[in-house]
Amino acid sequence: MTPDAVVPALDLHAVEALRADLAAASYTVEAVTELLGPMAAAALDRDQVVPGRRVVQERWWTEPAAPLVAAFLLGLEVPRRHLEAALPRLGVAGAVRLGLVVAAGSAPADPVRALIDLRPYAAVDAAGSVSWWLASDLGEVATGTALAADHVLGAGGASVMLARATVRGPVGRALDLGTGCGIQALHASRHAGQVVATDISARALRFAALNAALDDVVLDLRLGSMLAPVAGETFDLVVSNPPFVITPPATGLPSYDYRDGGQAGDAVVAELIRTVGSVLAPGGVAQLLGNWEHRRGEPWAQRVGRWVDGSGLDAWVVQREVLDPAEYAETWIRDGGTTPDRDPAAWARAYATWLDDFAAREVEAVGFGLVTLRRPAVAARAGGGSGGRLRRLEEVTGPVHRPLGDHIAAGLAGHEWLRARDDAALGEARLVVPPDVTEERHHAPGAADPSLILLRQGGGFGRTVAASTGLAALVGACDGDLPVGALVAAVSGLLGVPAADLAADLLPQVRELVRDGFLAPAPAAAPTSAAG
Repeated sequence: MTPDAVVPALDLHAVEALRADLAAASYTVEAVTELLGPMAAAALDRDQVVPGRRVVQERWWTEPAAPLVAAFLLGLEVPRRHLEAALPRLGVAGAVRLGLVVAAGSAPADPVRALIDLRPYAAVDAAGSVSWWLASDLGEVATGTALAADHVLGAGGASVMLARATVRGPVGRALDLGTGCGIQALHASRHAGQVVATDISARALRFAALNAALDDVVLDLRLGSMLAPVAGETFDLVVSNPPFVITPPATGLPSYDYRDGGQAGDAVVAELIRTVGSVLAPGGVAQLLGNWEHRRGEPWAQRVGRWVDGSGLDAWVVQREVLDPAEYAETWIRDGGTTPDRDPAAWARAYATWLDDFAAREVEAVGFGLVTLRRPAVAARAGGGSGGRLRRLEEVTGPVHRPLGDHIAAGLAGHEWLRARDDAALGEARLVVPPDVTEERHHAPGAADPSLILLRQGGGFGRTVAASTGLAALVGACDGDLPVGALVAAVSGLLGVPAADLAADLLPQVRELVRDGFLAPAPAAAPTSAAG
């Protein structure tokens, strides 16, 4: 039996026993890291199992979690007696019934081999920290074989990025499109009244069902492609890590349910952007990951901009990474388990096919990023404010060290706030500086005045803005006490500049700072009760 032929069973009593055993064994991310040590744990994060195997084979009879790590993370055969000790309530027989392992015999020394990957998962999103267990198919490094077409992926880097970037305000209904093992649906379950999760793969839904039961979460799981299982319904939040990989179709190359949508180029992402609004409730937000092609003579923002224009929704697209065609081909050929040392001929064929496919469409690079879409709660009013729909397409690279969900939610709210205010209303508003924003001044030796003033953002995308003396003075005075117009007037007096001229210069910049999270509307004052 190949690992990806396994379909986990769903025996709720057995799952409860498994949950209790994993908790008792302290099968957590922290415990696994401590067990393996920093070097082997870091290697495992890079999908390298040799250092970890050396550690656990010396310790699996002394550490409660070691047999679990050996079997479910490192692909080792474990003597039955050691796995029985790690799973006293479920037992090896129960693990066999659940489809977790296969046992060679019933004797204490007989080997037991894992059929799935079962690992602890920990993350921090905009709603706080989470700790779960996740079941998925074993990876290529554990099995030593290429992935099967119906492989069910665990929580990879893209999944974690999406979870960290998702807005986490309370919602009534949430939808996870292409749920896979269910990771986005699990995150959504913490702040949604109901979570629907769809996938084209029946095997993926079985894993999602197991994970939901194991982590004591209720999900509405539906089989079908993209939006088809929820046609006619509406949701307050839609998340999707769709099959966005740009794989040459109908060429004989391996195809995988979790990553390949079967359409030419970036059509899967384009179609999802254009159609996801059909299931968004007023005020609803959709967030998805995607790849898009950079074609010769066509800026990526122009190409993706047409998709978002066709959606009729507010749109904020952030390109996080760009690969050239060769880098992109290498990444995804390796992802499926084909390497130049294992099968040089297959590697060369796949590489050439990928490059030919890109060349046929004059693709010079492939972008990767996050798309946030929103159906406005009310139609934008003509006149006033800073415009109609949000249409923001930008490139922001580099590491992001904090969850982005709150920052994105604040950006959407900031656009709504600005949209409702013309310059006169902005002048009457009171603003504050968020606590993550700092100011940095650079002076030439001996100079009294700074030659450069920088505003730095500690959260969000970690932006840096060069500020004039006037803008820095205005931002420094934004403590919520005085309206923006009064601050402009005060700064104009200090600088000896006409207030109207300074306002014309600073108000557009203030709008940008609100948009990017360097300034925020002051909280409304609490009403005071009348005396007597």
